[in-house]
Amino acid sequence: MNWLSTTRVFLFGTRDLWFFVGILIYFYAVLSDGTTEGNRAAFFMIGTFVAVWVILYGLVQANAPRILRAKGRSEADLIGAARTWLGPRRSSGDAEIAAVTATEQQLWFTLTLVIGLLIFGAVFAVNSSLHSYLILTFTKAERVTMDVGFYYMANAGGRLAGTLLSGLTYQAGGLALMLGTAAGMVAASAITVGFLKPENGLK
Repeated sequence: MNWLSTTRVFLFGTRDLWFFVGILIYFYAVLSDGTTEGNRAAFFMIGTFVAVWVILYGLVQANAPRILRAKGRSEADLIGAARTWLGPRRSSGDAEIAAVTATEQQLWFTLTLVIGLLIFGAVFAVNSSLHSYLILTFTKAERVTMDVGFYYMANAGGRLAGTLLSGLTYQAGGLALMLGTAAGMVAASAITVGFLKPENGLK
């Protein structure tokens, strides 16, 4: 339970670090030409992208149980899947960091970020759903409220940390530092998920 909650901290910390502050400032800097009309157009494009991202994220998460076939899988299988699904997120982050190192504020790089965010959102949605299945298999009927509450407290803590780090790292070192920190949190999530072991399921 503790390891799953720790993994959740890093999982949601990575998402909010990736998505909530630094990347939006970057998009605004690239898309706006500094004029009032340019600022409005950039605001509209960024808002549209965020809305589309959230909608697609919701669709993937809603279909995650079908994608994972989670209902008919054992606890050990779900733990194995949680470890496997971290791989695409790590690869996506590493590719983005390499692009940042090569160049900044070019059209192809911005498009790479957009594609990376879409891929990240899809894989993240599956990971999040998978962890929610695991919390219910790890807990017991007599303590389900306390365990699930602790799990979502870890979720909130990760989101707070990720949002703060998104702004701080972008201000300190730009996208390279921000994405590098996100990659570090993905690695931490991969390490902690490796400590998960089957426990007694929900009674």
